Amino acid sequence: MSGEQHPGTRHDEPAPGSRGPRTAGDLLGVLVRTLLAVVLGAVLGALGTVTHLTTWLGLPAGLVLALALTASTAVLTRAWAGYGTLLAGAVGWLVAVQALSVQGPGGDVLVPATVPGLVWTYGGLVVWGVAAFLPRRWFAARR
Repeated sequence: MSGEQHPGTRHDEPAPGSRGPRTAGDLLGVLVRTLLAVVLGAVLGALGTVTHLTTWLGLPAGLVLALALTASTAVLTRAWAGYGTLLAGAVGWLVAVQALSVQGPGGDVLVPATVPGLVWTYGGLVVWGVAAFLPRRWFAARR
């Protein structure tokens, strides 16, 4: 009786809750979102690296703002298309921060081995990790 159809079911539609078939347009959209997440992560990583040592009235305002922008970027990339774009954004961020952390040709270092430099490097990674473990319902589409 495998050929029988149950009332109310159609075999040409995807099952409820499934993603259905992927088309070339769907895959292109995923690729574009992933590449944009890498670029966004790299831009925010570079911006944060350049500004994390800024102080205002003796307070680490640059570090706080850089970590806040990193957190908002992590949440945005997770909400945008899930874990794939979150991972892509984190990779872009990490590559930018590490590339700008090495000693330059003149001997300058943008991320010195001081407390703010270490908080920026490792704190940023923690922020990306926290975004990965936020509840899924926060990112669910509401209808």
